[in-house]
Amino acid sequence: MRVDGRLFDQLRNVKITPNVSEYAEGSALVEFGRTKVLCTATYEAKAPQWLVGTGAGWVTAEYGMLPRSTHTRMKREKTMTGGRTQEISRLIGRSLRAAVDLKKLGEKQIMIDCDVLNADGGTRTAAVTGGYVALALAVKKLLDVSEIKQNPLVHYVSAISVGLHEGRPLLDLNYDEDSSIHTDMNFVMTEDGNFVEVQGTAEQAPFSRQQLLAMMDVAEKGCRELFIHQASITGEIYRLAGK
Repeated sequence: MRVDGRLFDQLRNVKITPNVSEYAEGSALVEFGRTKVLCTATYEAKAPQWLVGTGAGWVTAEYGMLPRSTHTRMKREKTMTGGRTQEISRLIGRSLRAAVDLKKLGEKQIMIDCDVLNADGGTRTAAVTGGYVALALAVKKLLDVSEIKQNPLVHYVSAISVGLHEGRPLLDLNYDEDSSIHTDMNFVMTEDGNFVEVQGTAEQAPFSRQQLLAMMDVAEKGCRELFIHQASITGEIYRLAGK
């Protein structure tokens, strides 16, 4: 049993509220416990210049944290020039592109903005999970107005963190767990059980193959639960197998 009463393989309370932005083509507020991330999708009717003439479109993302999303005020980020913010933005973009057939999207672009309102661990995994919902809602709107002709969605994508505490995996770390745990990993998965990305670091003692496999199993359980949360909103846009 953990400090907040959860079992080792139990998610925090997850809530996804769709259509929270009046102007965005798609939007969702995602909550993993006390972590809250606003995800909005913006459509552009042209692809990036380097894709013109290829017939393919693009999905990209930007991530940022509001100054008082953390315990003390952090400086407002002015640019996307490097560091943690750029790394997470690229992670979200890569993850969401795995959900889309870019040829079916055509020479169009969808930008996903993920703004952290409150940070209590797992902001990047919440952003991927909520970003998918915003993306899917934007796709529905674009299909409804015939701005795109085919549904480009080919997968669900969700993400979750897993840590290793005294040799045992812990699912969906909050801030206190994340800041004190010795091994911290992030898993991005598709609904067919494949991995888009795995990020992991051992701060002190290295972890074994068996421990890695145990963390993967716990992550898969968490991601499958997140797919169900997503499908409760996006199931009519792209059906989750078995639902």
